[in-house]
Amino acid sequence: MKRALRQRAERRQLLTAEPDILEELRGLRARVPHLTGALAASVDGLVLAQDTAGVEPEGVAALTAAALGVALRLTEATARGDFRELLIRGDSGYVASYAAGSSAVLTTLAGPRTNVGRLHLEARRSSARIGALVEGALTRVENA
Repeated sequence: MKRALRQRAERRQLLTAEPDILEELRGLRARVPHLTGALAASVDGLVLAQDTAGVEPEGVAALTAAALGVALRLTEATARGDFRELLIRGDSGYVASYAAGSSAVLTTLAGPRTNVGRLHLEARRSSARIGALVEGALTRVENA
């Protein structure tokens, strides 16, 4: 029972960081041409903030959590260290996910003409900022 209450408190506190995270997502979209969407989610698939159009954010967050689970196992099985990022290229563009601290993930959606190097550079910076925001929110829960 205590654990369930703590998890609920953590989720509520994470959602208080939404405006700052959303500002970071919008800034990322402004800095990367052809970026069509971005969302931040907890590692268990809870949408923390989203700036997307034409996709279901909850579905993308859930799929991100599933892909993260596979990526974590793959990096562990191949002794490649902690998960950092995952890039998927499709016919119509890219989906890229980046670790945002230990509790969150940044997922970006980009068109086929996206400069992937620029995407990586900017998304890595944004994921670090989002990770700090999430960790700060979680620290407030621990100190409460």
